[in-house]
Amino acid sequence: MAIYKPKIPEIHLHELEARPQAIVAFGREYPSGHLVERHQHGRAQLIYASKGVMRVDTPLGVWVVPPMRAIWVPPAVDHEIRASSTVHLRTLFFRPDLRDTLPRQCCVIEVSGLLRELILRMVDLARSGGPAPALDAMTELILGEIREHDILPMHVPLPNDPRLLRVCHALLQNPADSRTSLQWGSLVGASSRTLERLFQRETGTNFRVWRQQVRLLAALSRLAAADPIAVVAQDLGYQSPSAFTAMFKRTLGCSPRRFFPAPEEE
Repeated sequence: MAIYKPKIPEIHLHELEARPQAIVAFGREYPSGHLVERHQHGRAQLIYASKGVMRVDTPLGVWVVPPMRAIWVPPAVDHEIRASSTVHLRTLFFRPDLRDTLPRQCCVIEVSGLLRELILRMVDLARSGGPAPALDAMTELILGEIREHDILPMHVPLPNDPRLLRVCHALLQNPADSRTSLQWGSLVGASSRTLERLFQRETGTNFRVWRQQVRLLAALSRLAAADPIAVVAQDLGYQSPSAFTAMFKRTLGCSPRRFFPAPEEE
């Protein structure tokens, strides 16, 4: 699939962030394959797609954001956004003085029905120049919803060691790769024991669990695009759809079908 790299209107975004409101909103539609190249902001962001699936990459890890979820990105964090499908991006930018009461690290949070409607309304008001009192009232509701957020396991941490990073990038490109840590070690010039030790030290987990998380994130993008569960399971190296579904339920607490209810259109 071709990667699109249209220019981002940086001047517009800088002007937006300079406004005095506690929260300012931005909306845009992107085609599948679109890449927002690596950048950062002076404000924290809540990045949400009312339609579609995004992958957000930072120097510390990779997040996949399906519908009814959003990623929180603190100020001054380098990140890039890839559209895994057609995406309706809806972003809220938070004034820096609010960060003491909000998350300090990148995380994926569940978007309640109320928070979804607040985000969409904020974007609508920003486009139409809506009244300030309405924005002030919604700001308090949005802050309350984010403070009560549930963090979801949709993150793959990335290491610093160049040998380990080579393995990680290869698996992100091909999550179904079934090579063992011994085989990967032979490829990058390290023993299996060294790779396992590095995985634990630099990612906080072992090689098997890390690879399972990569496969889960790849599956989320496929399932959100309505690919059949059986096909996704086979393509990602699972022995059966039931084995894949069991892993999915252990990690996210529900089946793939329950995780992807059809969202309402804007």
